[in-house]
Amino acid sequence: MAQARAGLSRTRLFGARSGWSAAALLPLAFLALFFAWPVLAIVTLGLDEGGVLKALFSAETWELVAFTLGQAFASTVVAIIAGLPVAFVLARCRIRGLGLVRAAVMVPFVLPTVVVGLAFRTFWPDGGVLPIVLANAFFNVAVVARTVGGLWAHTDRRAEDAARALGASRPRAFLSVVLPALAPAIGSAAAVVFLFCATSFGVVLVLGGSRYRTLETEIYLRTVELFDLSGAAALSALQFAAVLAVLVLGALARRRRETALSLRDREELARRPSGGEWYVVAGAGLVVVALLAPVVGLVTRSLSTRDGWSFAGYAALATRGDRGTLAVTGFDAALNSVRTAFDATVVALVVGVFSAVVLVGLRRSGGRIAEVLDTALMLPLGVSAVTVGFGYLVTMDALPGDFRTSPLLVPLAQALVVTPLIVRMVLPVLRAVDERLRQAAATLGASPLRVWREVDLPLVGRSLVAAAGFGYVVALGEFGATSFLARPDAPTLPVVIARLMSRPGELNSQMAYAACALLMVVTVGCVLLIERLRVPSSGEF
Repeated sequence: MAQARAGLSRTRLFGARSGWSAAALLPLAFLALFFAWPVLAIVTLGLDEGGVLKALFSAETWELVAFTLGQAFASTVVAIIAGLPVAFVLARCRIRGLGLVRAAVMVPFVLPTVVVGLAFRTFWPDGGVLPIVLANAFFNVAVVARTVGGLWAHTDRRAEDAARALGASRPRAFLSVVLPALAPAIGSAAAVVFLFCATSFGVVLVLGGSRYRTLETEIYLRTVELFDLSGAAALSALQFAAVLAVLVLGALARRRRETALSLRDREELARRPSGGEWYVVAGAGLVVVALLAPVVGLVTRSLSTRDGWSFAGYAALATRGDRGTLAVTGFDAALNSVRTAFDATVVALVVGVFSAVVLVGLRRSGGRIAEVLDTALMLPLGVSAVTVGFGYLVTMDALPGDFRTSPLLVPLAQALVVTPLIVRMVLPVLRAVDERLRQAAATLGASPLRVWREVDLPLVGRSLVAAAGFGYVVALGEFGATSFLARPDAPTLPVVIARLMSRPGELNSQMAYAACALLMVVTVGCVLLIERLRVPSSGEF
């Protein structure tokens, strides 16, 4: 009888594993069609033209690689140093205003890259390496604070208290007890931050100009302006190899983070700061002030002209700019951004939530394809948006109806960026749902779809809404692929901002800063809504 039961259990496990593996083919097919195919088409086109080896062995190429990795490393270090005090406050402190701190830290991460670039130009009009590093770190403090804070909030603090009782100073207790426990989360955050900084586009484009270029901006230059496809293909291959290595390291860190420690309820761990902890709280406060400074500077710049304070830039959004710079008005571009971001969010939610459900099922059934799917879903974050965009123009005419002219082209490109972030938000919440509830519903005769509807959905509903809001603001500000794919008669607001800044005239400049402020208001509103709906520690972002 026992052998029969064991055999039945193995049969059910094999059936579940086969079913989830088959389901994983759907998101993999989506990635193959709208990501792998366009990217491989561009790389193949570059290889066919020749000159790849020449580009790979060029001294200029390796100077680009060195600057890309150097600024990414420096930005990652700054983001970690700035993010750890904030992570401590969010995880271990019971003080007033934590919700505002979370929102203030999150706003920079979802701001459009071109907006952040212009915000830092208010302090460094000539750009340079330092503003590039600080701007990239500005983006990613939230990643460190959320990722590390999510683990820190549930890490048993009794070991730290025991070290203090045995005479260890607070710094020594942190270095010998707390820091090793947080190492998996710090490693995971560092991998993601490095990835974002190495592929930064809008920030380097605005603050670096022609003097400082990364692989991402050089791919754009060679593809769009020089039409050097072989050189762009070589750089894309280098970038892809680096991204894949970082993603593997990040996956290993996430695995350690999920299994390294026994976790406890945050409410048992959070308490009012005492003694030297107030210095850490003060440091976190300085970080929040530093994060708000560029935002305040940008709003101030949008209202200032040679003649004093004025709303001229905001009023000009109803026009096409100085001497018809734009094909549409600023408000038309804003409406187009809203529509495009909505379409992208819908696509990303469908793919992202389905992928998260499949990943949970695969990991529960022991399917090895889970790691493959998880890594594949993160790849679009690290591949040049220009490569993807140009690949769309090369390949999408093969689909029925010449997909290159479809209004869904830009939303699909944006959805590729949003989907991994939605997966990272929803996956931990789905994994936390008690499996016994699912089993009980299945025992009572519920189908898998009904189990999802009756058990999972009510428990993760708030996280789904928060993920949708988060994805929406990221899509709203996406600049890399959109700048390449958007038609002149249907631009998004970030594309309009970049176009206005590239044209002479004070009115164009004022319009650009006003459009940035408009995007910022929408972003802040969405972030505050997300914070009200967010499940505590529900994911990395």
